[in-house]
Amino acid sequence: MILSVLDYASVLVFALTGALAASRAQLDIIGFAFLASLTAVGGGTLRDLLLDRNPVFWIADPGIVPTACGAALLVFFTAHRMESRLRWLLWLDSFALAVAVAAGTGVALALDQPPVIVLIMGVATGCFGGLMRDVVANEVPVILRQGELYATAALAGAGAALGLLELGLGRDVALLGCAGVTWALRAGSLRWGWMLPVYKSRPPREK
Repeated sequence: MILSVLDYASVLVFALTGALAASRAQLDIIGFAFLASLTAVGGGTLRDLLLDRNPVFWIADPGIVPTACGAALLVFFTAHRMESRLRWLLWLDSFALAVAVAAGTGVALALDQPPVIVLIMGVATGCFGGLMRDVVANEVPVILRQGELYATAALAGAGAALGLLELGLGRDVALLGCAGVTWALRAGSLRWGWMLPVYKSRPPREK
């Protein structure tokens, strides 16, 4: 039950971010629906293909794509009322990341995958939908922006789920902890500028 809820929640919020990206690119209604759907199901599709989970989650549940299209329609008629669509996109994306990482982690756990695969599936589910959105919208992908906590937040969230399970807590509690840790780190990056150290090349020494 919780996996279905997480999938729907991540689809809805990621679809909103895809539609906001479409509004920034000034696409038509079909472009909104396409970008919203791509963002909503991209990470989960990659997860299911890698795990050989058949059918893929949005084929198994035909309500997924209409949910994404409904979110696209909502944004199409309301985006002009937003003071800063980029700010809305980034904060909604932080919620979507948290929920999607928990969903990917939960699916891998349900399939009894080893810890390293659980970590990878959590990160892939959380990050790849947004990556596809940004590439198609011709934006610098959030995951590649200098020093920002994005994939790191996803990895920490998935790791937190594994840690909570090791402590003997239930899977539902572990997945909620996963979402909480992921969002806290991502929100801290947005609100207070938490960053990882970035590589800086040194100037060549004079001879």
